[in-house]
Amino acid sequence: MNGDNQVIQHLNILLAGELTAIDQYFIHSRMYENWGFSKLYERIAHEVQDETSHATALIKRILFLEGTPDLSKREPLHVGSTVPEMLKNDLALELSVVAALREVIAYCETVQDYQTREILLVMLKDTEDDHTHWLEKQLGMVEKIGLQNYLQSQI
Repeated sequence: MNGDNQVIQHLNILLAGELTAIDQYFIHSRMYENWGFSKLYERIAHEVQDETSHATALIKRILFLEGTPDLSKREPLHVGSTVPEMLKNDLALELSVVAALREVIAYCETVQDYQTREILLVMLKDTEDDHTHWLEKQLGMVEKIGLQNYLQSQI
């Protein structure tokens, strides 16, 4: 099926965001593992898998629309040097993905590409309800119980 060229371009932009998230989560997960924060490592390693499934869905949709997935592009990585900085950087990344998803969903509606919109709505729900919410919760815990208590709970 020959898809709308702008939808394909938008999907490639979203793909760059997902690939960036994979890379950023990957390095952060390994840093957590190296520092002995096994709970953070496990959760963020799981996020790498979630982001990979998002990237896969985008690639499949681009191919279905007879476009070419561009796996060479990334947004700049923001690798933290402390746990709070890493959590904040990951949250900022997820919030930018949410904004981009909403923009592309709105565009898909204007060109009546409802199937792509549905795929993106699933990704939006996952990003907002799971990734973003979890990161906000972690930062809230750091604020409420203090960094040292939070870090101890992540061993």
